[in-house]
Amino acid sequence: LFEPTHGSAPKYAGQYKVNPMAMLLTVKLMLDYLEEKELAQRLENAIAQVIEEGKVRTYDLGGAASTLDVAREVAKKVISNK
Repeated sequence: LFEPTHGSAPKYAGQYKVNPMAMLLTVKLMLDYLEEKELAQRLENAIAQVIEEGKVRTYDLGGAASTLDVAREVAKKVISNK
């Protein structure tokens, strides 16, 4: 099983404002385990790019982007970094 380590945050339920990076990095670990090394590396690179660019940030990083905004930005980078 693969599970991001985090605490429960019921006060944010349904608000789509929490940072999805721990979950996405857990997916990267799963891909590594499944020997999908290229895709795992593309995902890790995409996450790093989104953080470095700083354009799409959740509230905990001083931004206003939603969980979905961040996930979509990472997905776009995974696709474009083939």
